[in-house]
Amino acid sequence: MQVVPVTPGERASARLVDAVLARDLTVTGERWSKGRRLTAHDLEAIARADPGDPVSVLVPDPGEIHEDEAAIRLAAAVAGLGLVTRGPAESRLDLIADLDGVFNVRVADLERLNRIDPLEVFTVFDGQIVARGDLVGSVKIAPHLVDAAIVDAGARIGRDGRRQLVGVAPLVRRRVGVLVKESVRGIARERFEASVSAKIEGLGSEIVGIDYVEDDAAAVESAMGRFVRGSDRVDLILTAGAASTDPLDACFVAIGALLGRVVRHGVPAHPGSMLWLARIGRTAILGLPTCGAYSKATAADLLLPRLLSGDPPTARTVAKLGHGGILTRSQRFRFPAYARELDAPDG
Repeated sequence: MQVVPVTPGERASARLVDAVLARDLTVTGERWSKGRRLTAHDLEAIARADPGDPVSVLVPDPGEIHEDEAAIRLAAAVAGLGLVTRGPAESRLDLIADLDGVFNVRVADLERLNRIDPLEVFTVFDGQIVARGDLVGSVKIAPHLVDAAIVDAGARIGRDGRRQLVGVAPLVRRRVGVLVKESVRGIARERFEASVSAKIEGLGSEIVGIDYVEDDAAAVESAMGRFVRGSDRVDLILTAGAASTDPLDACFVAIGALLGRVVRHGVPAHPGSMLWLARIGRTAILGLPTCGAYSKATAADLLLPRLLSGDPPTARTVAKLGHGGILTRSQRFRFPAYARELDAPDG
């Protein structure tokens, strides 16, 4: 680009049409913001203005584009499903959730993109629960003019992979079965049912049945089999009462007998690190830790929305919990609405 001084009260060259103001300027009482693209009418107004100090304007070289155009182009590449845009204003274009759901970010690719000077994409946390209308990200270009090839390089990163860089996955109404070993009794049973109902219904899914079974592998296998086969198959089973560190617990023996497998023993987050995840065919099984079965906000309240919005029950899905896995009270904003009033530790 070329930098050309323009002096109020003096006539400027017509070649400065579409040049860009490098700083704010007041012309006949009207304030023009930096980044303004000058029209022929603007140049006439400057020539008629009271004499003043020169101000720099930027003349684009071939291949350079304005910051607003660059932000729009980059946003179109990085923004996936469930998002709408607002702006741009001063080269910043905001990404707004267009539905309730889970905000997803390809974090490593976000960092790759942000290593390209002068592109900027910034967001809320990956996995955060968002509502329609929430501001979840922004795209900004630092200078007033940028080489289009640089924007295209960022756009290629944004489109790389099976889904765009950021997006909102909607919470889908899914069928959930609950399997409880009979060691959960009395008041504890009532609290458990209230807790899981709040979780599942709060995320827009339905509990199709709660089965209480003996602490016996055959009994658990029979009950679990009804949830994973035929027309009564559910998308997700929640369990309570399993001894998560005992490989011979009835739940784990039953999963093996039904040709399933445990995906993760524990998750990289606290509280809730003793949560476990398994799958039998297309059904995920989530073993709630004692604290997560009742009144505490735990890693389960971040993993559940992922599973109910379409993330598969895999080690990769679980691994995402590690970044930001210290779930203190200060992290409440990341949780579903039902969990924001639950107890949480200080660290």
